[in-house]
Amino acid sequence: MIRENFGAGTVVKKKVSMIQIQWVRSEIGFPEKQRKVLRGLGLRKLQQIVERQDTPSIRGMVKKIPHLVEIVPAAKGGKA
Repeated sequence: MIRENFGAGTVVKKKVSMIQIQWVRSEIGFPEKQRKVLRGLGLRKLQQIVERQDTPSIRGMVKKIPHLVEIVPAAKGGKA
Protein backbone atom coordinates (compact mmCIF):
# COMPACT_ATOMS: atom_id res chain seq x y z
CA MET A 1 0.00 0.00 0.00
CA ILE A 2 1.12 3.52 -0.74
CA ARG A 3 0.13 6.38 1.51
CA GLU A 4 0.12 9.93 0.26
CA ASN A 5 -0.58 12.92 2.45
CA PHE A 6 -2.75 15.57 0.83
CA GLY A 7 -3.66 18.35 3.23
CA ALA A 8 -6.08 17.32 5.95
CA GLY A 9 -6.62 13.68 4.98
CA THR A 10 -4.48 10.74 4.01
CA VAL A 11 -5.17 8.95 0.74
CA VAL A 12 -4.47 5.22 0.64
CA LYS A 13 -3.72 3.68 -2.75
CA LYS A 14 -3.89 -0.09 -3.06
CA LYS A 15 -1.75 -1.98 -5.52
CA VAL A 16 -4.02 -3.03 -8.37
CA SER A 17 -3.68 -6.58 -9.66
CA MET A 18 -3.64 -7.06 -13.42
CA ILE A 19 -4.64 -9.94 -15.69
CA GLN A 20 -3.60 -10.67 -19.25
CA ILE A 21 -6.29 -11.75 -21.69
CA GLN A 22 -5.53 -13.40 -25.04
CA TRP A 23 -7.94 -13.68 -27.95
CA VAL A 24 -7.61 -17.32 -29.11
CA ARG A 25 -10.56 -18.07 -31.42
CA SER A 26 -12.13 -16.19 -34.32
CA GLU A 27 -15.34 -14.26 -33.76
CA ILE A 28 -16.78 -15.43 -37.10
CA GLY A 29 -20.10 -17.21 -36.61
CA PHE A 30 -20.73 -15.81 -33.13
CA PRO A 31 -23.37 -13.21 -32.17
CA GLU A 32 -22.67 -9.49 -32.50
CA LYS A 33 -23.06 -9.11 -28.73
CA GLN A 34 -20.03 -11.35 -28.17
CA ARG A 35 -18.02 -9.37 -30.75
CA LYS A 36 -18.81 -6.20 -28.82
CA VAL A 37 -17.50 -7.80 -25.62
CA LEU A 38 -14.20 -8.53 -27.41
CA ARG A 39 -13.99 -4.89 -28.50
CA GLY A 40 -14.88 -3.73 -24.99
CA LEU A 41 -11.92 -5.67 -23.64
CA GLY A 42 -9.71 -3.87 -26.15
CA LEU A 43 -9.07 -6.90 -28.34
CA ARG A 44 -8.74 -6.05 -32.03
CA LYS A 45 -6.68 -8.87 -33.59
CA LEU A 46 -6.62 -12.64 -33.15
CA GLN A 47 -3.83 -13.84 -30.79
CA GLN A 48 -3.55 -10.33 -29.32
CA ILE A 49 -2.82 -10.07 -25.59
CA VAL A 50 -4.10 -7.14 -23.52
CA GLU A 51 -3.48 -6.34 -19.87
CA ARG A 52 -6.46 -5.16 -17.82
CA GLN A 53 -7.18 -4.51 -14.15
CA ASP A 54 -8.52 -7.57 -12.36
CA THR A 55 -11.97 -6.22 -11.52
CA PRO A 56 -15.37 -7.95 -11.30
CA SER A 57 -16.55 -6.17 -14.46
CA ILE A 58 -13.57 -7.39 -16.52
CA ARG A 59 -13.95 -10.92 -15.09
CA GLY A 60 -17.65 -10.81 -16.03
CA MET A 61 -16.81 -9.83 -19.60
CA VAL A 62 -14.34 -12.73 -19.85
CA LYS A 63 -17.01 -15.12 -18.49
CA LYS A 64 -19.35 -14.06 -21.33
CA ILE A 65 -16.87 -15.28 -23.96
CA PRO A 66 -14.73 -18.08 -22.45
CA HIS A 67 -14.74 -19.92 -25.79
CA LEU A 68 -13.03 -16.95 -27.52
CA VAL A 69 -10.46 -15.81 -24.93
CA GLU A 70 -8.24 -17.19 -22.20
CA ILE A 71 -6.43 -15.74 -19.21
CA VAL A 72 -2.66 -15.83 -19.80
CA PRO A 73 -0.43 -16.28 -16.75
CA ALA A 74 1.76 -13.21 -16.27
CA ALA A 75 5.49 -13.68 -16.72
CA LYS A 76 7.56 -13.28 -13.59
CA GLY A 77 9.42 -10.01 -13.36
CA GLY A 78 7.35 -7.99 -15.80
CA LYS A 79 5.13 -8.03 -18.84
CA ALA A 80 4.93 -11.01 -21.17
